[in-house]
Amino acid sequence: MQELDIVILAAGKGSRMRSQTPKVLHTLAGKPLVQHVLDTAAELSPTRTHVVIGHGGEALRQALAGQNVTFAVQAEQKGTGHAVAQAQAQWGSGKVLVLYGDVPLIEIDTLSALLERVDDSHMGLLTVTLPDPTGYGRIKRNAQGEAVAIVEQKDASADELAITECNTGIMAMTSAQLTRWLPRLSNQNAQGEYYLTDVIALASEEGTRVCTAQPQSALEVEGINNRAQMAKLERAYQRRLAEALMEQGVALADPARLDVRGTLTCGEDVFIDVGCVFEGNVVLENGVSVGPYSVIKNSTLGAGSRIDSHSVIENTVSLGSNQVGPFARLRPGTRLAKDAKIGNFVETKNAEVGEGSKINHLSYVGDATLGQGVNVGAGTITCNYDGANKHRTVIEDEAFIGSNSALVAPVLIGKGATVGAGSTVTRDVDDHALALTRSPQTQKTPWARPVKKTS
Repeated sequence: MQELDIVILAAGKGSRMRSQTPKVLHTLAGKPLVQHVLDTAAELSPTRTHVVIGHGGEALRQALAGQNVTFAVQAEQKGTGHAVAQAQAQWGSGKVLVLYGDVPLIEIDTLSALLERVDDSHMGLLTVTLPDPTGYGRIKRNAQGEAVAIVEQKDASADELAITECNTGIMAMTSAQLTRWLPRLSNQNAQGEYYLTDVIALASEEGTRVCTAQPQSALEVEGINNRAQMAKLERAYQRRLAEALMEQGVALADPARLDVRGTLTCGEDVFIDVGCVFEGNVVLENGVSVGPYSVIKNSTLGAGSRIDSHSVIENTVSLGSNQVGPFARLRPGTRLAKDAKIGNFVETKNAEVGEGSKINHLSYVGDATLGQGVNVGAGTITCNYDGANKHRTVIEDEAFIGSNSALVAPVLIGKGATVGAGSTVTRDVDDHALALTRSPQTQKTPWARPVKKTS
């Protein structure tokens, strides 16, 4: 199998982003732009992947640490040809594919088709035809229709500016071809830079045919230079995901109001309302319904579960037929058995909630284990933190916790036990016992309410 080197250009500052963060580390769908390109490139099973870094290079090294990439440094920004040359010492003897770290939506099928065109007498160039080609290099063709040069906008004549077929910058060739052409690049142009695009004319001069291909959508080859373009491609990416989900049978209340920042896996008969955000790895099993404006991160929601509006769920596992929200917050370590219910304005953390148990509203349950059929009344708090260490509360099967109770951990509430409303429980409660710590109620009759004094 022939070797493949992929060179990803990621050295630019991205001044128009007006940010201290290197442009290619800005996130689209929760993932850095350059990571989108790397993930697509990985599908080609390259022999080596090279990332050319410059501005913010150390930040890129850290962000991509542990990945199977090598780095080449472009210390001075002297153009794309100069950038590619920085990786020359690292590539092998097969094909070379040049990609850009700020072009995140490129598709694997497009790149595969481009690489198929490359051999010792042919190179591949990805072009795109645009209704408004402003800002792009134009593709010049000879009388036979063959691509023979790329003219950058600032160097183009009036006739050349009228051309609508544009250069995307993405190209592929053999390493031998590229090694021949790079030293012959010149910076005698309006920008004073070494344009990689000049290899097209060099290829034509020596008789190497330039084979062009086009993407299915112009969005594949759009780069990001400012916040407006970032927002445009974000919506394009999300629309692509939404269409794929609907093809799988997922019901979306509005495909334009969905944000997936990771991986979303759905079973049958899943419904997602407007404004929902999914981050990390999320699984929605059969029949799950997610209410509007909910945020779900790295969680699995079991079959038949219903998430009501404005709920926030993170690192949670529900085993099915669960009801959550509205306005519930399930923090990491929450695990819901079947038929467990978490109601409105309830917060859980590192809590196991048993089958059929209910925490209906306005409670905090953290570092706790609840058995089956437990009922937790409104305003209940598990006091799990003593200022230095966390402690666990255990509430066994069929226990009933009255409203506005404070359970001071470590503490165990026995099977079938009852905690009276308003109690502060500091010691274990026996099975089927009643724990009650209220102050005695007193009454004074008659009693006159104080009246505000007048001056």
